[in-house]
Amino acid sequence: MVDSPYQTYETLAEDFLFLWELDPHMIEIGSFIPHKDTRFTGFYHPSSRHTLILLSLIRIMLPKTLLPATTALGTVDDMGREKGLMAGANVVMPNLSPLKHRSDYSLYDNKLCKGWEAAEYLPGLARHIESMGLTPTFHVEIMWTYKKEVRRHENGTRYARRDAN
Repeated sequence: MVDSPYQTYETLAEDFLFLWELDPHMIEIGSFIPHKDTRFTGFYHPSSRHTLILLSLIRIMLPKTLLPATTALGTVDDMGREKGLMAGANVVMPNLSPLKHRSDYSLYDNKLCKGWEAAEYLPGLARHIESMGLTPTFHVEIMWTYKKEVRRHENGTRYARRDAN
């Protein structure tokens, strides 16, 4: 969550170190959007700038990770998801919920609903991505096989990193 209440450069640095050690397959970096029915309703509305910077930094730090261009990013910036793809995101996740239930899921107010995030619009999504000079691929399931190198952190905790090869 980018620009969430009480976030500091120190907490961001801790998050980046944690992600480096964890080396996950997917990392979702999205703008914090306060929901009107929470205690955070009065917090400022975010911009996409910080999210795009963090997407770029994560892409450099973890080049093989799946990095979505989130709906939240598209909600705070009309071109946010497109900018996210250009900043280093490499995943767009369509909404697979049945149409009649989509309005039941409200993480935040004014959620993006342009259409290209909907599963029914996959051909249009492909054309849109191609118009950006990118090549879309569609996978129902992505399976990565990799060798794990188990390391021990200085505090004794074991963790695994993907082999760079």
